[in-house]
Order: sequence, then C-alpha cells, then structure tokens
Amino acid sequence: MEQPAFPQQDTALTLTGPVGALQVEVEFPEADVAAQSVIAIICHPLPTEGGTMNNKVVTMAGRALRELGVTTVRFNFRGTGESAGEFDEGKGECDDLRTVAEWVRKARPDALLWLVGFSFGAYVSIQSSAALEPAALISLAPPAGRWDFDQAVPPMPWLVVQGEEDEVVDPQAVYDWLEKLQPSALTLVKMPGTSHFFHGKLVDLRGVIKNTARRWLPNPPAAE
Repeated sequence: MEQPAFPQQDTALTLTGPVGALQVEVEFPEADVAAQSVIAIICHPLPTEGGTMNNKVVTMAGRALRELGVTTVRFNFRGTGESAGEFDEGKGECDDLRTVAEWVRKARPDALLWLVGFSFGAYVSIQSSAALEPAALISLAPPAGRWDFDQAVPPMPWLVVQGEEDEVVDPQAVYDWLEKLQPSALTLVKMPGTSHFFHGKLVDLRGVIKNTARRWLPNPPAAE
C-alpha cells in the first residue's frame, strides 16, 4: 500500500491501516530547539474509557520529547476518532502500531524509533517492543494486573513512571511485575501523591521524561 510521505512540518494525515484509515498527527520541535534524529510514536489510553491521542498525558509526553528535539507521532487506535474499525482488546491495536512504525521507518530510515505509551497505550507499546525493537521505551502507568503482559523483557533503555496514588492501576502490581521481569536497562520513577491521570502533576511528569530521555539522545543537550 502507498502511504503518504513523511511531512516536513506539523501535519495531520491519514495512513492506511490493517482495517482502514488511521488518524495520525506528526509534530516537530520548535525552531529554536536542536532537532534530534529520533521519532517517538506515542500510544493513547483505553479507547473504551474515552482514551484518544489528545489525552493530556499523551500530549504532555509529546511536548516533553519535542523540547528535547524529538519529532513525535500520535495516532488514534482503530475505532477511535477518525480511525476505522472497532476496539480489538489490544491485538488489533498492536497491528495498528506496527503499521505506524513501519511507515516511520520506511519514510525516515535515518531516525531512531522510540515507543511511548500511557496506560493501555503502554500495554500495546510494551507488547510490541519485542517485534519492533525500538531504541527506547517509555511507559506511563503501565496497566500490570489489568492486562496480561507476556514475559518478553524489553532490553532497550526503558522508563516506567508510576503514580503512587493510582486509582486505576495498582502501583504494587506494577512494581511486582517489574521485579519479576528484572529488565537490565530500566529506570523506574515512582511519583508520590500522583493519580492515574497525573492530575496536577503533568509538569512534574514532563520533567521526569526529559531528565531521563535526554540521556538516550544521539546528541544529548546540556542539562537544564
């Protein structure tokens, strides 16, 4: 299938996905930020509970990465927004992510690919990490205990951010799951007084993402 070219500026576009249209937003760093050869695909929370690519945690994660010079790609899973199809319990959503990743890699083979996900989006990106082999992985409130993760251990640099007052995902279930996995390149950040949707803590989340992810950049900027 012929997909659109990768844009040169902030653009909304449509890819041809496994079951039809996939709604995509590509955003670039501001002109005064040194661009990195990195493209991060960001996956949104559970569509059946109102999750979309415009979720505030998703957009804040994208903002944090663009401030480091990373280009971001947000998209709506099947059955969400203008994306075709119906919710598929994670399986089809992994196929959607693969389509976006294949497009990015074909269009920008020079760039490193990062995967980012919040809640259900973290599940999809983690499940897809073995096949897609991103250069880095960022998981915000991964829903361990709510979804059955396979036991593939992500070997790439991996940031997990978990709110200690998460009312949707049991924080201890996340910690126990990570302890069982024992990933070699994990950075776990526990945020006290923080709910699942990071209410009142989005600026703190932005700082956590930037402070960790800057170490993974091809040309790391000076610390702020």
